[in-house]
Amino acid sequence: MENSKLTPFFLLLFTFITLLSTGVEAQQNKDEPFVGVNIGTDVSNLISASKLVSFLQYQKITHVRLYDSDAEILKALAKTKIRVIVSVPNNQLIAIGSSNATAATWVGRNVAAYYPETLISGISVGDEVLTTIPSSASLLMNAIESIYSALVAANLHTQIKISTPNSASIILDSFPPSQAFFNQSLTPVITQLLQFCSRTQSPLMMNLYPYYVFMQNKGVVPLDNSLFKPLTPSKEMVDPNTLLHYTNVLDAMIDSVYFSMKNLNVTDVVVLVSETGWPSRGDSKEPYATIDNADMYNSNLIKHVFDRSGTPLHPEITSSVYIYELFNEDLRSPPVSEGNWGLFYGNSTPVYLLHVSGSGTFLANDTTNQTYCVATDGIDVKTLQTALDWACGPGRANCSEIQPGESCYQPNNVRNHASYAFDSYYQKEGKSSGSCDFKGAAMITTTDPSHGNCIFPGSKIISNRTRQVVNSTHEASGGGRVSLIGFHFPPVCFVGNVLYLGYGVVSCLFYYLFLL
Repeated sequence: MENSKLTPFFLLLFTFITLLSTGVEAQQNKDEPFVGVNIGTDVSNLISASKLVSFLQYQKITHVRLYDSDAEILKALAKTKIRVIVSVPNNQLIAIGSSNATAATWVGRNVAAYYPETLISGISVGDEVLTTIPSSASLLMNAIESIYSALVAANLHTQIKISTPNSASIILDSFPPSQAFFNQSLTPVITQLLQFCSRTQSPLMMNLYPYYVFMQNKGVVPLDNSLFKPLTPSKEMVDPNTLLHYTNVLDAMIDSVYFSMKNLNVTDVVVLVSETGWPSRGDSKEPYATIDNADMYNSNLIKHVFDRSGTPLHPEITSSVYIYELFNEDLRSPPVSEGNWGLFYGNSTPVYLLHVSGSGTFLANDTTNQTYCVATDGIDVKTLQTALDWACGPGRANCSEIQPGESCYQPNNVRNHASYAFDSYYQKEGKSSGSCDFKGAAMITTTDPSHGNCIFPGSKIISNRTRQVVNSTHEASGGGRVSLIGFHFPPVCFVGNVLYLGYGVVSCLFYYLFLL
């Protein structure tokens, strides 16, 4: 009887807690940092605007920045929930900065005509104006203020933020970060810009490239620090004035901006990284512009942002970033690297496969919305074998196809077999977060690893053998010793109070190390 009296109370309490949690989660989501992409269009055979937007949706890309206000792209983005920053090109600054009427017309045609169906979240006025066309610096703030007035008139000034992307070169003596300061010749304009950002709660846009810092300071700045690679304490960069430890170059660059703003008594403006990236190809003078380094930088960048660890100076603030860029702009002028910053070619096929396991669904899909789980490159055979034993044992992956005589037995090596088992487990678990990790032994890929008659579980077209397939013949990478998949397990494994039958010592050990 008393239990029945308590039931309504607990239901009410449960409802209250649920609503409270939902409110907190919504607020957190609102303030969460994001990773977006820049979209340049100097691309031969660029896909159509509608296909571009479909591609963005498949890739779970929620924030993009355009270098203009392309009407077709803005129309295609309508009702997609993808947030977009539009831009005033440098060649329009004089007209807009000289006339409020011209600014109002620009906002009417390029912003108000599409909002709110298309979620325009910001306007970037010019690009690196202070360093590339300093003669227009005096007009920059006029253009910004004129566009802001036009937004106020359209009652859009609270929804759409205005800023201007700046080169890192506006900051001098950037390391250690605590000694950084803005170029004094630019201080009058920068002061006005920061006052505007503070007044309108807009970010300071900065184009920050650790690649160029490394190239200009080879022998001083280690490559590992530039690529977000894990460092021993002895390799961390230390600011002697603050004793703050920096594990990567980007954080040091961001903090140099904050220290520079602090020198001008500005402490309430956040940094938005409007461009950052790493080229995948260069000429003979750019030996570090490689696919491996580009993959490493952008993959680790994404993880770093989603870790929400902030910077040493501001661990409570994680800057959102826009990767430069979505597509290789092959029509750009030399050097070679200029056309090779993209994550994808213009036809939407990947230049390289990002290692973004554990970073949600962002950039984890290809144009068919298919992802697979395969063995990570460079993992030793012993680690792979242990992970493989667990996947085929306690993980209950379907490993029948990698047995002798079956379609995926060849090539007979640990890496090939592990990739199949990892993908089987990943697909079985519904591609859930953490199901493609195996403590770093596995990674998500957008390329179908099926080869010949071997069809991986994640392939999507039903074949005449009732398995899922896709028209791909990419071969899984080999390596490692020949090994039979373990069916020679001792009979039992205890996990807590649960008895697992038929699982071996290696599998039990893997369970304790990897999953508990």
